[in-house]
Amino acid sequence: MEEVNYIKHLNGVFEQFSKDSRLNPTHISLYVALFQLWNTNYFKQEFFINRDEVMQYAKIGSKSTYHRCIKELHHWHYIIYTPSHNPFKGSRIKMFDFGTSGGQVVDPRCTHIGTSNGQAVVPINKHIQTLENKKNYSKPRNFKNLDFDGLEERSKLQASVPFEDNLKTTKQKNYNEPL
Repeated sequence: MEEVNYIKHLNGVFEQFSKDSRLNPTHISLYVALFQLWNTNYFKQEFFINRDEVMQYAKIGSKSTYHRCIKELHHWHYIIYTPSHNPFKGSRIKMFDFGTSGGQVVDPRCTHIGTSNGQAVVPINKHIQTLENKKNYSKPRNFKNLDFDGLEERSKLQASVPFEDNLKTTKQKNYNEPL
């Protein structure tokens, strides 16, 4: 079971969850917590869990809710749960693979006949939104008709920094005035 496709498994189990009306959010949260622990155990056939750790991952605050949900997940064949009554040894969990293969997921709706083994390539038609540069409204479109007379005087009048002399370092400085 060590060749589990993470995404395919989650897609498969969530599809199963959507069909099962018995489940509530606590069951799903508990399953996702168990799946995460299964992942950290490298998808071994069986692994051991610590109740407190699983409850913390699943955000379950009540031991009775935890035990009810884990037993129901076992009863509904989402997991195999073997409780341990030894406080030093965790309960044993066996997860089922809800993915069907180890290969890449191919959506049959994206291929012509639905039997392709390769990657389904789907064209994406996005509308390209262009924003007009508002700064360029003042620039003339036709460079032949530009008026270069007096360009230097106008550029000197329009300083790039609105207050060039922030520290008032001009020759008319009043040294009694604070900076």
